[in-house]
Amino acid sequence: MRVAISLVLLAILAAGGIFAYQGLTLPGASMPGQGYAAMAIGIVFSVVIGVGLMALLFYSSRRGYDEPPKLRSREDSR
Repeated sequence: MRVAISLVLLAILAAGGIFAYQGLTLPGASMPGQGYAAMAIGIVFSVVIGVGLMALLFYSSRRGYDEPPKLRSREDSR
């Protein structure tokens, strides 16, 4: 079963690689400047969001917000 799943995933990876190679090597119109600008803005935005989420994850972990709740007895609350 693992071999079959591995072969299917490798076939999907190979098909994606072939599709990407063909897309990069086909002759045609080049991308305009606005396309490059939009791509750069999207990349920067994605990196900023990823860094922000990772910072929140580390902050949450350091402050103990990720710890499981603890049951406090009445003696602890005094």
